[in-house]
Amino acid sequence: MFKGSMPALVTPFKDGAVDFDTLKRLVEWHISEGSHGLVPVGTTGESPTLTHEEHEAVIACVVEAVAGRIPVIAGAGSNNTDEAVRFTQYAAKVGADAALVVTPYYNRPTQAGLYAHFKAVHDCAEIPIVIYNIPGRSAVDMTPATMGELAKLPRIIGVKDATGDLARVCLQRITCGKDFMQVSGEDATAHGFNAQGGVGCISVTANVAPRLCSELQTACLDGDYAKALTIQDRLMPLHRAIFTEPGLNGAKYAMSRLGLCEEDTRLPLMPVTQPTRDLLDAGLRHAGLLN
Repeated sequence: MFKGSMPALVTPFKDGAVDFDTLKRLVEWHISEGSHGLVPVGTTGESPTLTHEEHEAVIACVVEAVAGRIPVIAGAGSNNTDEAVRFTQYAAKVGADAALVVTPYYNRPTQAGLYAHFKAVHDCAEIPIVIYNIPGRSAVDMTPATMGELAKLPRIIGVKDATGDLARVCLQRITCGKDFMQVSGEDATAHGFNAQGGVGCISVTANVAPRLCSELQTACLDGDYAKALTIQDRLMPLHRAIFTEPGLNGAKYAMSRLGLCEEDTRLPLMPVTQPTRDLLDAGLRHAGLLN
């Protein structure tokens, strides 16, 4: 089972190209800071603007750099089932521990189409699959009933739930079973998500504050929600600031302030505006990460 704090890893760039040296340094930093796993080339890893070759190279780089020390859940989603199969098979081939597969975006399949998509991905390789349900971006919502049917497949092991609906955790426990792994995909409600039965968070903020996010998730797993709440109070202004504009832009700016990577992203995303920079600086100070 995957659990705890798992950063949705950014993909660093330099002069427009993937900066693999910095990526390797980030892997080492996250491990030293206590992250429980890493999730490369999700949306926060800028998968929409990476070529297929870059996408696969990032997965391979992270798996090699981690060297089995913590789990790697490789982003492998697409709204084209054949592409999702390709990425999932590649993730399995290079030794990723699981694949994160988003609900197909833009083409808005029915629930039957969602089942067929994930069944095809499930059947293509011997690797665990984590569903990524984020209706705010994909424009399609996998119902708890459909998720329950998919949970019957042996390698569909869990969900990254970014619905923001904390009742979903309980509803999915009913349809999928208590052993079905549920992790949050929304930093601001991750503490409450765990109280409902979640076991972790695939986190954007953990790119910036991995130790605090790890400590929060560990406290939740230990049942110490009072301690977790004090950490959440420290992190909340940073959560809000990161998502004032697209989250990966906020995360990269904050990381640049900490000397971790450049803030470069690819179009159509733009660097965050000055008011958001001010909010991010304030959030970093509130969390104790910046003087």
